[in-house]
This record gives sequence, C-alpha cells and structure tokens, in this order.
Amino acid sequence: MQAVDKEVLSQVLKWLETSTPCWLATVVQTWGSSPRPVGSLLACNQQGQIVGSLSGGCVEDDLLEKLTKGELAADGAQFFQYGITAEETEKLGLPCGGHLYIVVEPQQPDATTIKHFRTLNESLQNRTCAERTVNLNSQTTRVRSVDRHQPLHWDEASQTLTHTYGPRYQLFIIGAGMVSKYLAEMALMLDYEVTVCDPREDLLADFGNPGVQLINDMPDDAVRKHARDQATAIVALTHDPRIDDMGLMEALTTNAFYIGAMGSSRTSASRRERLTALDVSDTDLNKLHAPIGLPIGSKTPPEIAIAILAEITAVRKQQLAATRQQVEAVSAG
Repeated sequence: MQAVDKEVLSQVLKWLETSTPCWLATVVQTWGSSPRPVGSLLACNQQGQIVGSLSGGCVEDDLLEKLTKGELAADGAQFFQYGITAEETEKLGLPCGGHLYIVVEPQQPDATTIKHFRTLNESLQNRTCAERTVNLNSQTTRVRSVDRHQPLHWDEASQTLTHTYGPRYQLFIIGAGMVSKYLAEMALMLDYEVTVCDPREDLLADFGNPGVQLINDMPDDAVRKHARDQATAIVALTHDPRIDDMGLMEALTTNAFYIGAMGSSRTSASRRERLTALDVSDTDLNKLHAPIGLPIGSKTPPEIAIAILAEITAVRKQQLAATRQQVEAVSAG
C-alpha cells in the first residue's frame, strides 16, 4: 500500500471521529493512459478539504464540485465514469484515451462507520492485511482480516468492490552507518517505510534522516517486534558480527521477502560458518543475500546503496535471476 493511501484512510477516521461527514473514492478500473493506478484513494469533505488523488489533478476539482452539490453519491455509494466522451476528456485534461472508473462512498460519522475505519487503520498499523468489500446494490460494507494481499477486484455485474489493504513495504536496516543513511534516503524516494535499528545510541543520534523511524534496541528484539511480515526487507549493514549476526538469526526465521548482509565474499563465507555453528539451518541460510546487492562494481556508500536497492527491487518483482545475469553480462563486457 502506498503511503498516500494510508494517509487517506487515517484522515477519513479523523474526520469521522470529529463528527465530520466525508466521501471516500476508489479507482476501480482504468482504460488507456492513467496518471494513478487502480486502487488509488481520495477522501474529501464538505469544506473542500482533499487528501489523496485519483488522477494526479485531472478530475479532483470536478469530483469535489459534484459531491458538494449533491450530484454524485448523495444517497449512497455510487459507480462513476470519467473520460467517456472526447469532449469530457479534453475538458478535464485526462491523458489521451484515458478512462477513469471510480466508486464513491459517502461516510457518515456514526458508530458503525467509525468502527469500520478503526479496524482498517489498526490493521495497517499492525502491518496485517484487511479485505474491504463494498456492495453498491445492497449499500453494505464489511471488512475482514486476510492472510495476504490480493489485487483489487471490481465486479460490474454485481456492483461489488473487493479491495485488500495491505501494509506499506518496509525496509528494516540494522546499523546506522553511512551506507544506511544513503540507503534510507533512496528507499524513502521509492515509498518504503524505513526503520533503522542500532543498539549504539550515539550513532542513532547522528543519523538525521527525516521520515525514518529510529529504534535504539538490540536487533533481534527489534526484528521480532517490527519486521516479521512478507512486505519487509531486512538488511544488516554494521560490519560488526556481534550486532549483524544477532539480527540475522532472528530475521531468517521471519517471512521477510528479502534478507541481506553487507560484506565481502570472504566475510560472507565466515558469517555463514558462524550462523551454521549457531544452529541456523541450511534452509534459513539460503534466504540470505550475501554479499549484498547486485554486482555493479559499487565501492562508495551511495553506490552500495543503489546496488542493494536494485537487488531488493529485483527480488520484490521476482526477477532476480534474470536481472543478475544481465548485470553480470554487462560487467563482463
């Protein structure tokens, strides 16, 4: 889930808890060029406050005008289409050939609706998945916990929207050194939620990257509390085996989609020997990416950070083998 969409759901709850009615709009389908993907969210209220985006600015003003005038979603959730005619596309500034299909829901500050959005926000806070179903025919909504994220599904025949809200991708960094600073900054640009853990309080105090959660704790305890789900990548970057190994032993028992450790081939081999001696199984060790990062010849901290993020991206997109072969082929000339 993108950070902006998490912000939308949080704002909806804030409005409802302060007795402010509002609307929630979801992109359920697109055709042609579209500035925002399916699943994008927007919320607004009668006072004209808007959070989130459906089109990058093309339709937001028109949508707000229709809602505040009572021309759309006045009596209940409604399906609506933008870009059906060439005239409308030109008027709104939609990209050439772009069609945008949305579901708009009025939200009233009653106990049932507030509980509904509290459940959603608590699920995101706890980094678990929640499936929300909206039936426009019966004007009913429900939310339930699910094990994994599924793509948004819009059934036009039954007028039913099923949308899974999952945790934002997290990069959990062990160690607050120079590589970590560059890596954290780059990961924030890619919309990761970034957490840096280090038991050395002085290094954390000097970290200084805005938007990064800092944890002064032993890495195994921090991983256990904050980094166990499938939307998390864990990297150990301290070069201190007393810290890195402790975090890795716990990380390798999690469902994290990526686990890596910085160090040369010799250092990585020694680390595997130590972890084996500490009863880490071969199955768990096979999850470890070490040496960390794609082999792009990186030497400086920012170059190493790029290599790490490139490998994490390839794993996340399930294209690591092909990507690594291409990089190695280029490196070999």
